[in-house]
Amino acid sequence: MPDFKTIDDLDVNGKRVLVRADLNVPVRNGVVTDTTRIDRSAQTIKDLMEKGACVVIMSHFGRPKGQRVPDMSLQPVLEPLSKALGGVPVAFADDCIGAGAETLVNGLAPGDVALLENVRFHAGEEKNDPDFARKLAELGDVYVNDAFSSAHRAHASTEYLAQVLPSAAGRLMEAELEALGKALESPARPLAAIVGGAKVSSKLDLLGNMVAKVDMLVIGGGMANTFLFAQGVEIGASLCEKDMADTARAILEKAKVENCEIILPVDAVVASEFKDGAANETVDINAVPADKMILDVGSMSAQTVIQKLAGCKTLVWNGPMGAFEIKPFDAATNAVAQAAAKMTNEGTLLTVAGGGDTVSALANAGVVDQFSYVSTAGGAFLEWLEGKVLPGVAALKD
Repeated sequence: MPDFKTIDDLDVNGKRVLVRADLNVPVRNGVVTDTTRIDRSAQTIKDLMEKGACVVIMSHFGRPKGQRVPDMSLQPVLEPLSKALGGVPVAFADDCIGAGAETLVNGLAPGDVALLENVRFHAGEEKNDPDFARKLAELGDVYVNDAFSSAHRAHASTEYLAQVLPSAAGRLMEAELEALGKALESPARPLAAIVGGAKVSSKLDLLGNMVAKVDMLVIGGGMANTFLFAQGVEIGASLCEKDMADTARAILEKAKVENCEIILPVDAVVASEFKDGAANETVDINAVPADKMILDVGSMSAQTVIQKLAGCKTLVWNGPMGAFEIKPFDAATNAVAQAAAKMTNEGTLLTVAGGGDTVSALANAGVVDQFSYVSTAGGAFLEWLEGKVLPGVAALKD
């Protein structure tokens, strides 16, 4: 974990503070449908306002590819952002650089808040262009990065700005880095990881890094089928990357060398079709019918994981154990998530989870608020688990 400054280390009174937030939220018909990221950004903004800063917020929205795309304007975020700040008015600049933005920002009084238009309306953002970054820097005296979810991108507003302005981590970034540090860099052991999802190929680096770091690795979801197939188990019509069998075997061998216990399903819930309420049965993992597919791990497998977690101190979770979005194939994910939440509440297990599907799965199980920390970051969380350096975090290093 790099040493980084926080907003407590900055003198922001009367200064223009450029805050890189992640306000890339779902919008339908011009209305924000999930304000989680906005709400999570509010604490940093409030703290800066209380310290007498003129707060200037930057964010990307969608993938406009350097073009001005009206449907990707940040304007719909204004109202929910104001609400998250307790009704404080938020001024809006229809560009993130230039004379209009400069006039608006320079007219702010201490405690005022402004939102700049989508930084990705300029090609220089994703190119990490120094000229574009310097134009952004002209609007601020200090830079605060509060967008861990964008920290895996070396973009102008996430990486270069930290090189040209005094910089610090915002509250959300600070909380994220502390939680992740506790989970993987200095964890209480035994340390367990649950890795699910459809494909081994999309999580190769993650699996390779995990077996070298954790004491126990639970493999679920479609990728468990690939590991089972690699061990000669008949998996019927299940989703499987057969061309990844050698890779799966190599990961299993590496786990042995690293003394990492791998947990694979011992039973499975199978069905003939992938749909809500499909007729299903639970079978031994060695008795999967040729014409059926595995859509969830069985109850015996779920109970084994729960029993194993009872002996652990830390859990990192990325990816569901089954096709959780379709009932009843969410049963194992729900059971394990609820058990992990109970252990968290009892103070016996530190639980850190992240990734889009993971957050949805924990929400489905009703336990998002009961884990120690749930990251809304997708790619950044995954790359951090893979052991990669995140440019936006490295740039904050003191």
